[in-house]
Amino acid sequence: MYESFYRLSGKPFQLSPDPDFYYESRVHKRAYAYLEYGLYQGEGFIVITGEVGAGKTTIVRNLLAHLDQSKVVAAHLVSTMLDADDLVRSVCAAFGLATKGTDKGSLLAELEVFLKSVALKGKRALLIVDEAQNLTARAIEELRMLSNFQVGERALLQSFLVGQPELRRIMQHQSMQQLRQRVIASYHLGPLDRDETQRYIEHRLKHVGWNGDPKVEVEAFDAVFAFTSGIPRRINLVCNRLMLSGFLRDAHTLSAQDVEVVAQELKEELGTVSAQALDDPSLRSMEDDGATGGLTHDGAPINEMPGDATLEERVARLENTLHVVLQMLKKLVRVIEPVTRQDKHARG
Repeated sequence: MYESFYRLSGKPFQLSPDPDFYYESRVHKRAYAYLEYGLYQGEGFIVITGEVGAGKTTIVRNLLAHLDQSKVVAAHLVSTMLDADDLVRSVCAAFGLATKGTDKGSLLAELEVFLKSVALKGKRALLIVDEAQNLTARAIEELRMLSNFQVGERALLQSFLVGQPELRRIMQHQSMQQLRQRVIASYHLGPLDRDETQRYIEHRLKHVGWNGDPKVEVEAFDAVFAFTSGIPRRINLVCNRLMLSGFLRDAHTLSAQDVEVVAQELKEELGTVSAQALDDPSLRSMEDDGATGGLTHDGAPINEMPGDATLEERVARLENTLHVVLQMLKKLVRVIEPVTRQDKHARG
């Protein structure tokens, strides 16, 4: 919506991970280096952890986009609460193997045959498990057992485990000792600092043709960093709403005060005064919602008030939503009318 107003070629702050927007900050560069190191080693486990929204999946997708497919066959598995049997089936499916109506023993045999065929072609098999903190202890142990597949002394399968900080705590459990011995490197992905936050925002804007419109004041970058703590997904959420707000106001300069207004709106919509609420994965659905869509931290539509809300609170929320919608409609009319007149003139 605001893209045409600011003459941008696309959406700079979408919430879904996109390797085309990959920004190599200090911490992301190091995390990526660990993954490349793991590829070079060709065996064992690499563990990458980070807060929700820190950019782990973007790093993974960037790695996948640049893999030499003539040398590596990769499978990307986004895990849920998988147990051991489910994990084997999911790994087979991720590598494109048929799994319907097959028992675990047959699946393991088929997977081993597949991995050996990959090795015979002079390639290596890589399994990337995203959201690995959701795996049960038995599923993680199954992953370790899969790493036992070998031809001679050569490992047939290498695994990268990517997850939230909880994964680090899981790995420290006594039962994970054998797996820890096979971890060749691990790294925790931290947030961006203040300067990197500004460069990250400018990087995404320039990627879609930003030429300084809107102008973002220095203090606005300070405010974004203060509210988001340098977490990329939070930054995207705030900046997306900030650009929309500027569009609705015909503003070509964005200030710290504008950021504070947007931040307050987000806090109220999310039903919390904590910026941590922006970490909710369900917020990924907000990227196309305009000013009012999306979900709260408990999964309810943000336009729906809690069950114990008073009539006055419900009316106030409805009035606020209608006000924003009317602003957007008026703005659209101003954008569409000149185009319509030009079209009529051309036909006449």
